[in-house]
Amino acid sequence: MATTRTGGTPSGDRRVRRTHAALARALIQLVEEQDLSRISVADVAGRAGVSRSTFYDHYRDVHELAEAACTAMIDDLIGSLPGPGPGTVDVTLDASRSLEAFFASLAEHAGLYRGLLGPQGSARVTDHIRRRVTAGVHDRVRQALAGGDLPERDGSSPEIPHDVPAAFTAGALIGVVTDWLQRGCPRSPAEMAALTMPLLSAIYGVDAGTFP
Repeated sequence: MATTRTGGTPSGDRRVRRTHAALARALIQLVEEQDLSRISVADVAGRAGVSRSTFYDHYRDVHELAEAACTAMIDDLIGSLPGPGPGTVDVTLDASRSLEAFFASLAEHAGLYRGLLGPQGSARVTDHIRRRVTAGVHDRVRQALAGGDLPERDGSSPEIPHDVPAAFTAGALIGVVTDWLQRGCPRSPAEMAALTMPLLSAIYGVDAGTFP
């Protein structure tokens, strides 16, 4: 993850946060225009209006910036995924709507995700996304089984016990999403939700529309 390398400057400092936001915006804009693999530190720094040395004060390379830039959006996507009601893993009244919101969020930044997950993207970033989705699914099911009594993890470490259903779900979602993005999102988020929901539900042995 990103680290602030300027001596003694707290990561929560307003100036640091502004710099991080400017660099993230610059990268998102650039990924809409060209492949991630072709974007240089100079490109990002120039678009953000900062020097290369300032860039290196915060990130080692463009891929580390991409990982940091996508983290908040990935967390939002995980939050939009359908989840079970307290104390059960098979009751979700608005699961299809939640899954539709998941695909809609992806479509909103299709250029970024296409660049990150596509053949010219970053294996490191793809693995980061897979780990966070796996951890998110694992936590949502764990919370449901405990009736919502377990505290939320802070998300700083996606490491979890080996959870085959969660890993399978994450891999399946990423595969579907990657294919959809690479094809230019030919189906609407609502159509994708309707097609994906029965597949995800089957992983957990529940009726379609009640995932996970």
